[in-house]
Parts: sequence; C-alpha cells; structure tokens
Amino acid sequence: MQKLGLKEYKMLLGPGTVNERGSRLIEWCQVNDFTITNTWYQNHPRRQWTWKSPGDRSRNKIDNILIQKIFRNAVKTSKSLPGADCDSDHIPVIFR
Repeated sequence: MQKLGLKEYKMLLGPGTVNERGSRLIEWCQVNDFTITNTWYQNHPRRQWTWKSPGDRSRNKIDNILIQKIFRNAVKTSKSLPGADCDSDHIPVIFR
C-alpha cells in the first residue's frame, strides 16, 4: 500500500505525507511525466480517504488518479466518494 500525504514535491504532489511505496510512485511519475490529481485539492476529510480497515478502525488515502502533467490544468476537482456502494474496502475516486 502506498501512502501519499503532507509534502510538496515539484508540481507533482500536493500536501501530505509519503511512505516508501509513495516515494516509488513519485519516482515513477517523475520519469513518466505524470502528476497525482487527488493530492492537489482541499476536500473535506471525508472526501480524501480512499481505504478503510476492517471494522473501520483506520482510514488512509492510498488510491490515486494519475494523469500526464500536460493535462493537469484540465482537472477541476478530484475526490473520493465514500457513500458509493461498491462492496469493497476501497472507496471510488473520481475527477472532473
């Protein structure tokens, strides 16, 4: 599970913390000229987390939408949909 969160990283990543897998994702994005859309928007905390543990004891933002940097300005918003009924511990993530 990669985790992204409180750190700015050269127009690639919005605020957040980064673990080892998140660092590898950032490296891949740099090499391939991608950006991580759902780290750039200030959403309500309920609209940020994308995974919840069994029993709903913890929540994390571990699912991301990646796009090529040249299309970054076309994205108006990116957020999770915690009320969606998708029979999974992962929450759908959308962008417009």
